[in-house]
Amino acid sequence: GRRSRSPHHAAVKVKQERDDHCRRGNEERKQRYPSDQEHRRERSSDRDRHRDHSDRRKNPNERPGVRGHERERDVQNIREQQAEREFYNERRREHRQNNEGSGAEQNPELRQSDNKPKEKTAVNKEKPSFELSGALLEDTNTFRGVVIKYSEPPEARIPKKRWRLYPFKNDEFLPVMYIHRQSAYLLGRHRRIADIPIDHPSCSKQHAVFQYRLVEYTRADGTVGRRVRPYIIDLGSGNGTFLNNQRIEPQRYYELKEKDVLKFGFSSREYVLLHESSDKSEANTKDDDDEEEKEEESDS
Repeated sequence: GRRSRSPHHAAVKVKQERDDHCRRGNEERKQRYPSDQEHRRERSSDRDRHRDHSDRRKNPNERPGVRGHERERDVQNIREQQAEREFYNERRREHRQNNEGSGAEQNPELRQSDNKPKEKTAVNKEKPSFELSGALLEDTNTFRGVVIKYSEPPEARIPKKRWRLYPFKNDEFLPVMYIHRQSAYLLGRHRRIADIPIDHPSCSKQHAVFQYRLVEYTRADGTVGRRVRPYIIDLGSGNGTFLNNQRIEPQRYYELKEKDVLKFGFSSREYVLLHESSDKSEANTKDDDDEEEKEEESDS
């Protein structure tokens, strides 16, 4: 009936009591919270599904078990879709061929046109045209990038007589213009191309042309001679050209004589036509005409 008071017996007893206490605590915890184990199982199953999904994305061709069956099912669905597509394509092709055959039977002209397309194109081919289009004339009649409305006639000549224009503005004498060095002089508001600029706003950019022409005339003895005479032509200006206060018709040559007065548009300037021998006698002027006529005949 004695109790052993050895230290080893007491330590064993304390250990047993501690183990029993832990076991009772675990059982009580399991009884109180039975959902903890279920929660852990769900978390582990979710973790497994996530791992499977990541593996499936990384290696789509290496799906074991269920993944292999899903892959086979997908391949089978693709094959069925391809077979169905080929079937419908074949039906469409047959339907198209039937329609073309019926159309050719109803319209034999279509069949002939299909068989001979090259012959029709050869018949309907447009022949080349070598007519003048006017583009070359426009290029040759361009000066400083501007198309000139006027082209000189074949009888244009440079005069031997020294003609001059004496401009006046309200009885004010302006510098003399020498107009015997060219066969034609363009008058207008376009300073880039005008030989004689006219700055009045009522004048056109290409208003008129002062042209020298070789023309025939009859002498006193009845013979026919040739001489160079000055002419004026209006280029269809808006406000017109005036010769001795009379408006001239556009696109028509008017012969000018000594002491004729020209006006352009509503400008107040007047241009008097004279030459170097205007202050001499009539005999001297006849001699000058004869000399000019001889020079022109020698040139021609």
